[in-house]
Amino acid sequence: MFQANLLAGRTIFITGGGTGLGRSMALRFAGLGARVFLVGRREEPLRDTADVIQSRGGQAGYATADVRDFAAVEAASSAAEEAFGRVDTLVNNAAGNFIARTERLSPNAFNAVVSIVLHGTFHCTLAFGRRWIAAGQPGVVLNIATTYADTGSGFVVPSACAKAGVLAMTRSLAVEWARHRIRCVAIAPGPFPTEGAWSRLLPTKEFEERVLAAHPLKRFGRHDELADLAAYLVSPQADYINGECVVIDGAQWLRGAGQFSHLDELSDAVWEQLEFARERS
Repeated sequence: MFQANLLAGRTIFITGGGTGLGRSMALRFAGLGARVFLVGRREEPLRDTADVIQSRGGQAGYATADVRDFAAVEAASSAAEEAFGRVDTLVNNAAGNFIARTERLSPNAFNAVVSIVLHGTFHCTLAFGRRWIAAGQPGVVLNIATTYADTGSGFVVPSACAKAGVLAMTRSLAVEWARHRIRCVAIAPGPFPTEGAWSRLLPTKEFEERVLAAHPLKRFGRHDELADLAAYLVSPQADYINGECVVIDGAQWLRGAGQFSHLDELSDAVWEQLEFARERS
């Protein structure tokens, strides 16, 4: 399935590509022959990831951009085309999330997550969708959703709302843009340890152990597992998969929908500690 040239000749634009799952996907795509263009708000991780790809003989470029700003997305899209010519695949991976008691959220906190996850995904999808349709060019959009996009989850309401919108966008555009030979697919990951986001969502070792104990497979996901799934979904081998969201969580959500709903067991004192830590981070 994963022959070395699986993605040869492809150019993949990936948001949030410098860290976490975005970095893992970028490295895998490049290893399968794709040219990769990375986008994020911080230059250093983008540059570091591009350097690793190039050191392995791959092709990579990057641009800093805030996906909440459509003009910035357009500029990054143009930079990718200048670097590699035609872009044929978009991976919407940029995200933001944190656990919080919803009654304590400010409108700005809610908007921050929704703007990155939902608006950012739409901005990138619109930018490339317009280009592809105008040029009569096929394309692939891969959105990174979450298992609670369908079910909802307590204590991550902004993310749940935003990811539900991303999932609806995936399914809607799969139908609308199929006539333009543009596929839209999604991945719904369960728990995958990442630097930064992991500490915000499972802030103590006790939380992590409780989640692990309740997991059917008694382990968390490996980055290579998700990267392999992503590579398959954007490859020609998945050309007849359109509008589908593939769950990769070891059956965690089947055991209990809502990844973070168990946090209703926390005391007010623990919540105050978590909120204080988040404000200082």
